[in-house]
Amino acid sequence: MQVSRRKFIQLSALAGAGALLSPALAACGTSDDESTSSTTSVNTSVATSLKTNGNLEKTTLRVGYLPITDASPLLLAHATGAYEKNGLQVEKPTLMRSWNTVAEAFQSKQVDIVHLLMPMAIWLRFSKNFPLKLVAWDHMDGSALTVKDHINSVAELAGTTVAIPYWYSIHNVVLQMLLRKEGLQAITLGEPSVSGKTVKLVVLPPPDMPVALSNDSISGYIVADPFNAVAEVNNIGKVLRFTGDVWYKHACCVAVMHEEDVVNNPNFTQAAVTSIAEAQLFAANNKVEAARLLSKDGGNYLPQPLKAIEYAMTHYDHSEYVPSGAITHPEWDNQRIGFQPFPFPSYTQELIKSLRETIVEGDNSFLDNLNPLTAHQDLVNDNFAKTAIEKLGGTEKFNIPEDYTRTEIISV
Repeated sequence: MQVSRRKFIQLSALAGAGALLSPALAACGTSDDESTSSTTSVNTSVATSLKTNGNLEKTTLRVGYLPITDASPLLLAHATGAYEKNGLQVEKPTLMRSWNTVAEAFQSKQVDIVHLLMPMAIWLRFSKNFPLKLVAWDHMDGSALTVKDHINSVAELAGTTVAIPYWYSIHNVVLQMLLRKEGLQAITLGEPSVSGKTVKLVVLPPPDMPVALSNDSISGYIVADPFNAVAEVNNIGKVLRFTGDVWYKHACCVAVMHEEDVVNNPNFTQAAVTSIAEAQLFAANNKVEAARLLSKDGGNYLPQPLKAIEYAMTHYDHSEYVPSGAITHPEWDNQRIGFQPFPFPSYTQELIKSLRETIVEGDNSFLDNLNPLTAHQDLVNDNFAKTAIEKLGGTEKFNIPEDYTRTEIISV
């Protein structure tokens, strides 16, 4: 599924095409458990034998992605030769046109591994009953709420329209947290009003967002980089708030594979996850070079200008963003984007609870009886990420707790 440069550009130009997956949701799950413990034991339900030094059950890995910096580990594993080093044969990853096309390609098994919005992975697994496994986090943070230059607070979004990339996204979750704090109500239908304190949310493919902002179709958008950076470097908008300044080191996109590969091809799966983890270490320690490799000056994986990609990977200047309010927690000592593969159970549990408070278009009743604890165990297999971390130098290398637990920090 390698695409030519010409096709790559065509797909990028058509990124806004394609209808979104219909969120016709069916309820499923078990009784709710409101435990918020961050020390919940990790998944052991999938019986896999991780023979990391054994022969791979298969060697061809097909990778699909949306052209955002969230995809960096999947792309850099190709650019740096990590896949090949771990015994995998990977053609150039295939650029997809929208979140819809990423999901469809994965569901139809045109690709073996993709990055998905984590709430989208939850939706596919528990509403659509699709047999996927979350095998690693792809990155942390890396998203922001970008608005027109004249808007200086979330309260000023009343009576306007804001774009999100997908109903089941951390972007929608965080945006609605910010709106609720200001006494604003998100709506999906009708016209927003200042007097009614309503903000209309619309779904747009990420590449369409800067154009919509520049022609005043929307007042703002919340999305992954480099589209926030695109607005900044092109002077068409500004970052009002970074999502990582609301939910500390949250996962946005995660790496998912087919459950049958995870169960039946553990060495193949391990090779993929180890490659991603190696690429995460590279990205974390070489962000300027990573940006170059992702750009047209390098591997031509992302169609955005190098300046915007580098901005998205590195620019988190406290002297600029603290006075503006884009960063309100400088003491968190965060970065614009971070990389590590371990999927913390506490995050899955808190995300499911937050999704219940988040307005989406369509029926989200499947969340009502979804047990956050058992949902993590059903959705995630973290054995591969832990094996990769230990192989690559341990938790200290990835700046994560030695006991693989954490407490979620959310502050709007």
